Amino acid sequence: MRTALVTGGSGGIGKACAGKLCELGYDVVLSARRVEPLRAAADELGARYIAADASDAHGFAQAINSLETIDLVVHAAGTLGGTYARKQTFEQWRAIISANLDSCFVVTAAVLPRMRAGSRLVFISSSAAHEPMMARTAYSASKAGMNAFARALALEVDRDGIAVHIVTPGPVETEMLQDVPFEMDAIQASDVAEAVAWLDTVDPSVDLPEIRLNAVRRGPFAREPVVPNEVRRRAAQQQ
Repeated sequence: MRTALVTGGSGGIGKACAGKLCELGYDVVLSARRVEPLRAAADELGARYIAADASDAHGFAQAINSLETIDLVVHAAGTLGGTYARKQTFEQWRAIISANLDSCFVVTAAVLPRMRAGSRLVFISSSAAHEPMMARTAYSASKAGMNAFARALALEVDRDGIAVHIVTPGPVETEMLQDVPFEMDAIQASDVAEAVAWLDTVDPSVDLPEIRLNAVRRGPFAREPVVPNEVRRRAAQQQ
């Protein structure tokens, strides 16, 4: 049985990935900062859980001490936030960079000693890494940094037989999306989970740096656009 550690596992993409892996028979360990939603998610999915902040180097390393071997890491912890550069404070900038980019190093440093040939790290990125978002400078920079970190890491650990992958989705219909002030074509968290689970079936001799996922916009498989709560709120104010 393969052991999978999923950061950000209490909700959104992380929880969806954890759920899919549980279905497939993995020994899944969820990680997130807040204990109550983390425990609830673990109970719902039939997984184990460890409360830990993925951006806290000492705390995260200590928290996963009980895990002897980790075969798959899905780093889905992160946050969407920030505002225009001229309005954003340095503290707000640091909070986004810490959650989304510092956490990549923190998690990697903690898990590598527990990984072996055939293990994998999967980083959940964002289309903002390739197409930066207006008024989301910190978020865009953090995700671009994540991708660069993952590609550099892959060059380090390939000699150990450890694979590194990036899953880069466009908009995903989660709670995080509800504060975005415009409609968008979005995929489901389950779509990302399917991609993550499939990645762990790829032969270790194959280098697959990145998968990009986007919603189909036209044709018979196109879905209805997602209308975030923020869009509805602004529309109501204008009436």
